[in-house]
Amino acid sequence: VSGAGVKPTPTVHFVTVHDNYSVYKPGHTHRHVPEIEQELSAAAGSPRRIVFTPHLLPVSRGILSTIYVNLDPMWTEVDIQNAWELAYGGEPFIHVLQPGKLATLAHVVNTNRCAISATPAGAPGEWIIVTAIDNLVKGAAGQAVQNMNVAFGLPEGHGLIA
Repeated sequence: VSGAGVKPTPTVHFVTVHDNYSVYKPGHTHRHVPEIEQELSAAAGSPRRIVFTPHLLPVSRGILSTIYVNLDPMWTEVDIQNAWELAYGGEPFIHVLQPGKLATLAHVVNTNRCAISATPAGAPGEWIIVTAIDNLVKGAAGQAVQNMNVAFGLPEGHGLIA
């Protein structure tokens, strides 16, 4: 079960999750919340808190995240797209989807890529960011290969599928 960790427990056993989709460690009970808040706070220059609700889906690989954010109401889908293209345009493993397209696991399975997309949530300034990764590649293993490549002066993507 993708995203459930490696320790077998009754709540993540395949016969329990098969043909099911469920919430997993919601709110501030998930172990990654402190590091997510730390990095968001560092980037923002002030403390940030999140509400994090991961889900268990019985697939062998992949994590899909839906992130709810409030931006200046003047921001448009094109503004977000342009900001991401500016930030990630040269990054081989970040796939910024065009407006109107939402990230899916199919965009990333068996790659070291992160797909990212945005869609309006309704009210001005409210947005839903959708990201997808293959956690068996883009997770720790792909990150380790990227870091090793950089450390040894190799091209960052050497040995990885973009």
